[in-house]
Amino acid sequence: MENMYCLRCNRELGTGHKSVAIYLFAQTVGIKPRQKSAAQRICFCPQCSVSLAMGPPPEGALNLAAWEMMRDLVGSDPALNRAAWENLSAVLGTLPPTGTEGARLSAASGGYFEF
Repeated sequence: MENMYCLRCNRELGTGHKSVAIYLFAQTVGIKPRQKSAAQRICFCPQCSVSLAMGPPPEGALNLAAWEMMRDLVGSDPALNRAAWENLSAVLGTLPPTGTEGARLSAASGGYFEF
């Protein structure tokens, strides 16, 4: 299986990594013969999923429909939020405190994360 990348941040999402996938396809209705496009898989990492769902609605009908689906997922179960925080905690543990040159962040150092 091919590795996917988050559409928003381009983070690699390997096989078995936690993510949200949106499958998109089009099909004709009321027209014979019925035509159907190939399905496309669009992936988002947990952090981007939660961030998008908690942000303001995007412009455009198709973007709005996808945003509403993402909000439903994020609000339905805390597992996605937990996955996002787990990934962020792993990143925070590897960043040096502000004003240092490569020292690891620890609770005793008094460092903080700067955006």
